[in-house]
Amino acid sequence: MAAHRPVEWVQAVVSRFDEQLPIKTGQQNTHTKVSTEHNKECLINISKYKVSLVISGLATILKNVNNMRIFGEAAEKNLYLSQLIILDTLEKCLAGQPKDTMRLDETMLVKQLLPEICHFLHTCREGNQHAAELRNSASGVLFSLSCNNFNAVFSRISTRLQELTVCSEDNVDVHDIELLQYINVDCAKLKRLLKETAFKFKALKKVAQLAVINSLEKAFWNWVENYPDEFTKLYQIPQTDMAECAEKLFDLVDGFAESTKRKAAVWPLQIILLILCPEIIQDISKDVVDENNMNKKLFLDSLRKALAGHGGSRQLTESAAIACVKLCKASTYINWEDNSVIFLLVQSMVVDLKNLLFNPSKPFSRGSQPADVDLMIDCLVSCFRISPHNNQHFKICLAQNSPSTFHYVLVNSLHRIITNSALDWWPKIDAVYCHSVELRNMFGETLHKAVQGCGAHPAIRMAPSLTFKEKVTSLKFKEKPTDLETRSYKYLLLSMVKLIHADPKLLLCNPRKQGPETQGSTAELITGLVQLVPQSHMPEIAQEAMEALLVLHQLDSIDLWNPDAPVETFWEIRYMYFYFLNSTFKFYFVFLS
Repeated sequence: MAAHRPVEWVQAVVSRFDEQLPIKTGQQNTHTKVSTEHNKECLINISKYKVSLVISGLATILKNVNNMRIFGEAAEKNLYLSQLIILDTLEKCLAGQPKDTMRLDETMLVKQLLPEICHFLHTCREGNQHAAELRNSASGVLFSLSCNNFNAVFSRISTRLQELTVCSEDNVDVHDIELLQYINVDCAKLKRLLKETAFKFKALKKVAQLAVINSLEKAFWNWVENYPDEFTKLYQIPQTDMAECAEKLFDLVDGFAESTKRKAAVWPLQIILLILCPEIIQDISKDVVDENNMNKKLFLDSLRKALAGHGGSRQLTESAAIACVKLCKASTYINWEDNSVIFLLVQSMVVDLKNLLFNPSKPFSRGSQPADVDLMIDCLVSCFRISPHNNQHFKICLAQNSPSTFHYVLVNSLHRIITNSALDWWPKIDAVYCHSVELRNMFGETLHKAVQGCGAHPAIRMAPSLTFKEKVTSLKFKEKPTDLETRSYKYLLLSMVKLIHADPKLLLCNPRKQGPETQGSTAELITGLVQLVPQSHMPEIAQEAMEALLVLHQLDSIDLWNPDAPVETFWEIRYMYFYFLNSTFKFYFVFLS
């Protein structure tokens, strides 16, 4: 059948996929999960040869599911799971296509698939507990779609921009402009976006201009993070056409920024547009500046003043912090040898930036804690990559009396340093091994407070509190939502266990310690993880603890348990935690009986 009637065969597989979605079958069990996964894999494999048929079929299923009327919590959960399964399958089918091929009918994409994807990006707003996951999944589909079908997505954005240039209404729909932040852009596509937006920017209403400003900044990071070599090359061989587009848009945005509020809105994009002009950065670093570049020099002067707290407005200080973090982050993608001027620019601002973001007596806050944390993580990671042996910012975050958020920021920054090392010149995590003792202490303290806060079996005792409210919104811990302190300990604990999983050596390292001391610290670390395994009220942490224990039992990790006597230490610690687990399960058995 597959050979002689391929269309019917593909349709049969698509139908089977549809019939076994949770919204059709009800709550999934192990068998139905395996079957659904098998159907998904089949479609992904078929899409390599019959991509249009598969994508069209999945788009139809997604549309039908989106239009379903549901009642009850169980049905809502099954709807959400079904949408995630479809979106994940779509993303993998699109991502599996050979690069730079145009095998999909773009008319079909514009009419059939794009509206369904945009439904999640446009309508999944705050309030829906699954909104963030659905939006992230949909953005992944759009990113994969735009890799080989950029024209289909760009056409939708460009058409909407054109419509808005002649629109007289003040409150306009800018959702299609916001698609800019989700698409895959390489150097050529970024130039195309800059040229298009620069051409139409002045004719847009304020709300559309702000949407362009916000979305272009995210498009820049999509380019840098997915094509870092292209950005690095920009500072080796400057591209005149890129610089011309960026400079033109910089001047337009500079003219738009008439008030303090508008300046605060545009500064993060302006620093990025300036970064795209290496030769202008060279010019404005001189004593005598070309007249055409005076507004760029004045912009940097305003940025420095605001960062130092002399800008006369808290709004400008916060925007300056965001812009300077963007500058620091972008500079890490440039090799020092290619352009030292941009690093001098960073050095002229980074001290004031760190004083603003990491001041224990006056923590930085814009009223949006997740956004503040992300900004601080970007700053900490960038500072490490620029100057890995300057550990002053780590010491501030490690201090027990530092604000709670600092601890969370540090742990997640270290995790990113370990898991994201895309460029050859980025320093490795071993530069932080000297802080292993402080990190182990933080783990012990956090473990004790998190387990104690749940009234569970007692854990290792150690110290102070976190009040991080809402970072990991997808976790479903079984305590009252108002118990913020307990939740914050759990968020930090989960991050710390993930850190151990990512690089156990970071917490096993014992510089200049004798064998017995090393063995004792290893035993405390492993016992702490073992205590988390039976914690049924913290399933995410328990699962991650098991993964971390597996990594700790790899041969290269066991050698670090106590380098002086690894075999003896291994058996002693194994006996100790088997004894602990046995005692723990006896306790639970007696308690439950």
